[in-house]
Amino acid sequence: MQDASRYGYWQTVGADAIRYGGGSGLGAVLKLLAGNRMFRVTFTLRSCQAARGLPAPLRAPLLAACRLAHRWTQHSAAMDLPWETEVGPGLRILHGWGLVVNANARIGANVTLFHGVTLGQKDDLLPSGRVTHYPELGDGVWVGPHAVVIGVSVGDECIVAASSVVTKPVPRRTVVAGNPGKPVAEVAVPDIPNPAPVAGRPGVSAAAVAPMPG
Repeated sequence: MQDASRYGYWQTVGADAIRYGGGSGLGAVLKLLAGNRMFRVTFTLRSCQAARGLPAPLRAPLLAACRLAHRWTQHSAAMDLPWETEVGPGLRILHGWGLVVNANARIGANVTLFHGVTLGQKDDLLPSGRVTHYPELGDGVWVGPHAVVIGVSVGDECIVAASSVVTKPVPRRTVVAGNPGKPVAEVAVPDIPNPAPVAGRPGVSAAAVAPMPG
């Protein structure tokens, strides 16, 4: 799973734009902002996280403005994707309605999420107290409509079928389906529409990921 902190603001925004088929340039980003409500949510999420890293005099007012914008974009897209969520470059959300993501979830690079997906926490009640686990999606994961992933990791390039309920870890390149979710096949070709360049693949460095032209 890619470490989202390795990438700069324009790298992640450009990678997200590539996933929507618009290229990574400024014109493509502006076009998506004007016409794609799902992209607007990821853009304001990236903006909040960028504002969080600014020097103290600028951080508070800009972060407040970005958080307000993010609240509006979430509302207009009818989804809940907290700005604190760690998300790798190249997130694509399809339809978006009803998407709910826990703020402590971790999402890798080139992940695809459909409408109604829930990435939620799992609480284990032990004699020693409550233990909370958060979901983690690896790179290149495809999660179908109304699927639920509760407190477990899903390996790189997996496919989670529609309406599945995943409560156990899923190994890399596995198709999981059903309630409870069970492995049903091996992924021969990952389902990543319009993949963005991602560090870790041969010949790609973090600095080269979807740069935004000046």
